[in-house]
Amino acid sequence: MCCSLAAVLGVLVHVEVTRQTVATARDKALGRLHDASRAYEAGEVLPPDSGLDPAGLPPELRDLAVSGRRGTVVADYEGRAVMWAAAPADGRALAAAVDYSQSARTISGLDNAIIGSSALALGGTLLVGAFAVTRVTRRLHQTATVARRISNGDLDARVDDPRTKDPRRRQDEVSTVAGALDTMAGTLQDKLLREQRFTADVAHELRTPLTGLQAASELLPEGRPTELVRERVRTMRQLTEDLLEISRLDSRSEVVETDLHQLERLVRRVVRGAAGVGVTEVVVRRDVHVETDRRRLERVLGNLVVNAHKHGRGPVVVTVDGPVVTVRDHGDGYPDYLLERGPQRFRSGGKGHGLGLTIAVGQAEAIGARLEFRGAEGGGAEAVLTLPLP
Repeated sequence: MCCSLAAVLGVLVHVEVTRQTVATARDKALGRLHDASRAYEAGEVLPPDSGLDPAGLPPELRDLAVSGRRGTVVADYEGRAVMWAAAPADGRALAAAVDYSQSARTISGLDNAIIGSSALALGGTLLVGAFAVTRVTRRLHQTATVARRISNGDLDARVDDPRTKDPRRRQDEVSTVAGALDTMAGTLQDKLLREQRFTADVAHELRTPLTGLQAASELLPEGRPTELVRERVRTMRQLTEDLLEISRLDSRSEVVETDLHQLERLVRRVVRGAAGVGVTEVVVRRDVHVETDRRRLERVLGNLVVNAHKHGRGPVVVTVDGPVVTVRDHGDGYPDYLLERGPQRFRSGGKGHGLGLTIAVGQAEAIGARLEFRGAEGGGAEAVLTLPLP
């Protein structure tokens, strides 16, 4: 806006000064032409810088005067600017000239001054604007970076804008947003920590009575009721262990122990361990060695295979293609909510408690792998695990 205003003012000043300068020179030239006309009519000698059809008179002005009209024009004559005025005189052109070079230099000097001042104003405005905008954008960029860190799970991230900590400093819009983001992150962190502690405490408290219940179920006489009790106890124990594992994943307290492993061997061992839930086919297109935590990787693949058998239909195929492992079934596919928002705890379409895929996602993140869920071509569900290469 400042630059636009300076440009408009410069144009207005240029137009007005040029108009006044030209008007003054025209009046002077017309006055000299009037004196020459009086001298011509009286038969006297014409004043200096005037004459009939003088050399240097522009042709268009000569034609105008011969046609019976009077006019003025600025033109170059002998290397200098001249204001010409001409009028008809017995079929010829009576003309007078006034030096216009000083006026032309004045206008040129004014234009240079306007351009120089506009350039200085533009440069100063850009410098001040760039400094001010950079300060704001840098703070906004920092706030956006912290927001992305929080969305990625780093709940300790804070903007810590100094304006939000000192009440004597003026609060602007950026500091208000930064303060609101820090407050939201702190509240969210406290809430999640309380939920994690609650989950861990409940799971720990359940382990002792469940252990006693399992020991007591072993003393019951054999029979169908006893088998049902033992199965429910095993399910409860597994649920308790899953809750403890999720609590540890949420708190990010576990240490990842990596080593170099052959991927095909790990996959086949997982499939053998899950043989009790169904037959799983293994297809190896390209085997590689991966540097990972074997226990966590087996946990991820085991949960994916078990989930495919429990919630899908056979055949279940595990494909190894370099660092990418794909687990596919031929059932109805994943539900829409899972494809849109990922696995959700205690929600699995009415079958199971929904913690298996949640644990798989958490363990995959812990070893730096990427786990994606999608629909397979031709029907069915497909989980794709991409491992980092050493």
